[in-house]
Formats: sequence, structure tokens, C-alpha cells
Amino acid sequence: MSENKKAMVTGASQGIGKAIALRLAKEGYDIINIDYGSPEIAQEMQKEVQSLGVSCDYYKCDVSSFQDTESLVKECIEKHEGIDVLVNNAGITSDTLFSVMSEDAFDKVIAVNLKGTFNMMRHVGRKMLRKRSGCIVNISSVVGVMGNAGQANYSASKAGVLGLTKSGAREFAPRGIRVNAVAPGFIETAMTDKLKEEYKQAFIEKIPLKRIGTPEDVANAVAFLVSDDASYMTGQTLMIDGGMVM
Repeated sequence: MSENKKAMVTGASQGIGKAIALRLAKEGYDIINIDYGSPEIAQEMQKEVQSLGVSCDYYKCDVSSFQDTESLVKECIEKHEGIDVLVNNAGITSDTLFSVMSEDAFDKVIAVNLKGTFNMMRHVGRKMLRKRSGCIVNISSVVGVMGNAGQANYSASKAGVLGLTKSGAREFAPRGIRVNAVAPGFIETAMTDKLKEEYKQAFIEKIPLKRIGTPEDVANAVAFLVSDDASYMTGQTLMIDGGMVM
């Protein structure tokens, strides 16, 4: 069994999650990727992480399922002898206006983004409490702070993540466990790549730094929050948004 610290990252196969996994791997963490997407993409990510000299295990799991995540965390704890860092990154979108949003579209986004974060915090947090050590970082969004037209479900889920972060921070702090959040703004991902160029430019004009963020910008913030340099930080939200929300 590797003596490296263990970092569990949900939705780590691509995008922001992958950047976080690679960044933590460079810091010497063995990576546990919990993802519900394509196994092929997950396996490619696995090879990239392993090329950095650490281990990377992949588990396919729907984070919105309380029972499935509970069983998975138990399995991972037994295999890896504990989890030092949990990053709740898994998320989905189903954007449309309030007036035409279906109940299903609302429920699915809340189930993955909010309940999924609760499930993982609850199951992994219980193990960390017994160990009296650990660090949790939840990936929220600027729209969880400011809202966004056409994203009522996503905004509500990400605002809820901030509430979970603060509540978790208060409960876990007496046992030495820190819980913080990162709220990305407009970040280069597969989702934003699909946007028309004129829409991107209009968005960039609203950003004081006048550029789109990168997944690595978010990953660097996560790496800081789990490091000893942030040992006196808990219940906080780092806005990685180029100044969109001030």
C-alpha cells in the first residue's frame, strides 16, 4: 500500500475535475476518481495521472445515490486505508428558463450537484471524523452567489453547496477537519467550447481581468485549500472568477 496521501475527486475524468486530479497528483497524492461518465475517458485520465508517479483508481458511481456512494466509500476506505482529501466536483446542467423548466430537469440537477455533495460529505466525513483529520473542498459556482437567467436549477444547487460547506465546516472543525468551497466563474471547458464566439466575447467584457479562466486556475485554488498553507481556513469560498463577483 502506497504511503502517499489519498485524494478522492468526483467527476475527475475531464474538465475541471481532471485538472484538479492532475494538480493533486503533482503534489504527491494518490487519486481516486469517482465518475459516472465514459469509462474510456476515465481510463485515459487514469493513465495521465499514473504517468506522474502516483496511483489512480477509477470507480463508476452515481453520486446522487445515497446507498451506492455509501458502499463505494466503505470499499475505498478499506482498500486505501483512509481518505485524506475529498473534492466534490461532479455536476450536471440542464439549462432552460423558469417558465418552461420541467420538474425532472430541476430534480436531476439538484440530485447530482447538491445531494451528491451531501452524500459524499456525509459518508467520507464520518470516516474523517473518526480519524480526526482530513480536508474537504466543494466546487460551487459564481451563479450560486449571483444567480443566472436560465439556470435556476443549477444556481440553486450551487448555492446549496455553499450552505453545505459552511454547515460542514462548523460541525467538522472541532475534530480538525476543514471544509471550504471554490466558486469558478467562466472557465474553459467542453461546455463553454460549444458557445458561439460572440456570446463568449460578451461574457468576457463583464470580467474585469478580460479573459476566460482555465481549469488549472481552479485546480490551483483547490491545491492551496488542501495544503498546510491554508491550515487556518475553513468555511470559506474562493471566487475564481476574474473579478466577476466583487
